[in-house]
Amino acid sequence: MKLYLDVSCLNRPFDDQSQERIRLEAEAVRLIFIRFDNGDWTQISSEMAAIEVAAIPDADRQRKVTRRLPDGAVSLILDEEVFRRAAVLEGLGLKAADALHVAAAESGKADAFLTCDDRLLKWSARHRRKVHVAIANPVTWLADHAGP
Repeated sequence: MKLYLDVSCLNRPFDDQSQERIRLEAEAVRLIFIRFDNGDWTQISSEMAAIEVAAIPDADRQRKVTRRLPDGAVSLILDEEVFRRAAVLEGLGLKAADALHVAAAESGKADAFLTCDDRLLKWSARHRRKVHVAIANPVTWLADHAGP
């Protein structure tokens, strides 16, 4: 199983845990990373994620989130095909950076694109038939795929 976690997911364990939703999402992300570490699932990402992580202003958080990025072998390059697909997704109302993430996840044949971004989740529900990767919140996705 190949999963693409956007930067909202990568950041979630380092967010203020005082809200129940944030704690649940952080725990789901932690459990997903255990499955990556065990070799059960594969994390893929892209240059776009690395760019966003590099822009995190807090140096300590940036270091922590950078450690959650996969190595270069599973970090997708933003090529012309990804940019063309991202332009189509932008035409459907997706923000440019999110469009690049989704297009990269599609290009990398991810089984799912996980995000904590409600706006992106609502967009994906409206455009489900036009998107070639399942987009879900990590809590919901994990509940459906964690197994016994």
